[in-house]
Amino acid sequence: MTLAIARELAKLVAQEPGMRPLLIRDGDYYVGLLQRFEKARRQRADVFVSIHADAVPGRSANGSSVYALSEKGASSAMARRLADKENAADLIGGVSLNDKDDMLAHVLLDLSHNKTMQDSLSLGDSILVELQRVGPVHLRHVAQAGFAVLKSPDIPSVLVETAFISNPTEEKKLRTPAFQRQLAAGIFRGIKRHLVRTPAAPPMSAQAEPETEPAREHVVRKGETLAAIARQYNIHVDALRFLNDLGRGNPPAGVRLRIPSRHGDG
Repeated sequence: MTLAIARELAKLVAQEPGMRPLLIRDGDYYVGLLQRFEKARRQRADVFVSIHADAVPGRSANGSSVYALSEKGASSAMARRLADKENAADLIGGVSLNDKDDMLAHVLLDLSHNKTMQDSLSLGDSILVELQRVGPVHLRHVAQAGFAVLKSPDIPSVLVETAFISNPTEEKKLRTPAFQRQLAAGIFRGIKRHLVRTPAAPPMSAQAEPETEPAREHVVRKGETLAAIARQYNIHVDALRFLNDLGRGNPPAGVRLRIPSRHGDG
């Protein structure tokens, strides 16, 4: 049932100009939880949507739910990435973490992951709004939990529980192609709504060279402190020090500082 919904969603995405679907599986076989988002990352996916059908004791629970990663889940995923600094390099714009101490590496990963979590909640909100047009929702807000499948640190990711198969009425409805298409259409509209509100960053290969992006530089003014500059751009002061190879003091006036993008450039 959920694979049928995913296939319908893939058809809609394929028909939309500028969008391309990637099915993690296209048959009745198992793909490991961590392998799922790693496959999405290899293809530089802009969003990751995991489609499920819920089940609970009893027969009365009904409606759709949308989940994003919890803070606790994010912290555990961050710890794993930090433990493998070399493989974490591409998460922050290609900057190698191999020769950096844990504190600085954690700051840079944190910048990237916090933005991803914000975008995941935005994606979840957008999908939930559209699913309410399809049928009842079980939870009226995006819930958060430590689902392993959502732990990609650089792709906005949500898990959609389409209906309760423990509810005989919902299970019967979920087996119908018409309802499967309605759910797929709702998820698709939610994805489009999110992408309009939060345009995805271009892939690294398509991004402009640093010298063509003067907006990502800051010229230090007389008397300006590094802490004030960090607050101005809503970034961590230690990330600013690291990216510009600065000591503990404030830089002199006239120095040009590189400013990390919202996705954590290098």
